Amino acid sequence: MTFLLRLLPLLGCLVFTGCAQTESDSGAETATAQSPNVLFISIDDLNDWLGVLDGHPDVQTPNIDRLARRGTLFADTHCQFPLCGPSRASIMTGLLPSTMGITDHLKDEEVQALAKKHETPMLHEVFAGAGYKTMAVGKIFHTHVPEGTIDMSGGREPFGPKPKPGYNWVSDKTSTDWQAWPATNEETADYRTAQWAIERLEEQHDRPFLLMAGFLRPHVPWFAPPEWFEMQKPADEVQLPHYDPADWDDVPEYARSVAWEPQYPTTDWAIKEEQWGNIVQAYLACISFVDHQVGAVLDALEASPYADNTIIILWSDHGYHLGEKGIFKKVTLWDRSTRVPMIIAGPGLPEGQVTHRVTQLLDVYPTLLDLAGLPANPVNEGHSLRPLIENPTADWNHPAITNLRAANHSVVTEAYRYIRYADGSEELYDRVLDPDELTNIAARSDVAVAKAELALRLPPDVEE
Repeated sequence: MTFLLRLLPLLGCLVFTGCAQTESDSGAETATAQSPNVLFISIDDLNDWLGVLDGHPDVQTPNIDRLARRGTLFADTHCQFPLCGPSRASIMTGLLPSTMGITDHLKDEEVQALAKKHETPMLHEVFAGAGYKTMAVGKIFHTHVPEGTIDMSGGREPFGPKPKPGYNWVSDKTSTDWQAWPATNEETADYRTAQWAIERLEEQHDRPFLLMAGFLRPHVPWFAPPEWFEMQKPADEVQLPHYDPADWDDVPEYARSVAWEPQYPTTDWAIKEEQWGNIVQAYLACISFVDHQVGAVLDALEASPYADNTIIILWSDHGYHLGEKGIFKKVTLWDRSTRVPMIIAGPGLPEGQVTHRVTQLLDVYPTLLDLAGLPANPVNEGHSLRPLIENPTADWNHPAITNLRAANHSVVTEAYRYIRYADGSEELYDRVLDPDELTNIAARSDVAVAKAELALRLPPDVEE
């Protein structure tokens, strides 16, 4: 593997330190004045509730929707770990969390060390080694980015400002809460993230750039200024997700130990306390708020000299349950927790198209290298999405793999979701006939062959 990496014109970056400060000769020769810029937008905890995905009838996402109309919407994309830190580590290294032995949050510098161990540069290091100017603001890795690996940093703010804790929900293990707060957009971290990115787009750059902007909402607490709540339907009128109290009856007992966490509200509690509509309304308000911030950045790009030479990718790190399966949380192996939005647009790329092929966030790294004209990284475990950008219905035999904690995995194809837990217990869902994943058919004899084929796609578990 080391020999293969030596073939890449990324050598200046493979030392993994000082990439942003020192351009290697080979890297400087890679980027040219015609090389495309990259605007890399991440959104935290956003499930498929977008207008263009028909995820929720009451959602309002005009800016993200217009970006989708400018490019390719990947309508069936899944994360590699339904938790912020491991998911982002996977995106930025191009490796499965199970390959790296990641089972929980890591510090950004710990991800950097794992990338070095596995002989792969992080995504932004590849661009730095190729002569790009690298800039980041907000949440890109779990915190921000490893220190010293980019040219310009706007930093990362906390999830606040916060009023006194426990406005609607009290727990010392989660920041879950919901209300209209603070009073203005200008008081929020995401507003300042957008403004920092806008300022970079208003500047003159003497080389191609990678600009990464990471937004926090709709991550908990579900706080947004009052104007974003006021534009939603009243809490008692918003449509609530499907919930069947018997949904856990055919789920393995081990799944409960993986997915159930008592610090979060349950749907039964939300119904009893008449809070379910308030929670959904707050989540929708946070989506509208972050959509507005994304729109401000897109407007700045369109008004800039870089409008016709910038690739845009927008993604979320994982989904979120809003009452489905009886829970309000992430960190499960079901569709609501693994499915995410992803959009790619840019110069010369097709517009206004949707692909329903199963894709994964693991594909982000190789795709951006491909679209920017940079050499492929043979260590990447994902695949360039260029074939689907060129033909949304192209043959695509790459299932989405999601890891969760140690030795729990799901494999998603267009037909099925297969889950195997660490104790060997299983779930299987027919994604065509049962898109809400209400009936576990793993024990049925007529799907034994399909289940066995899916099991062959399970990743090996790495001993730490």
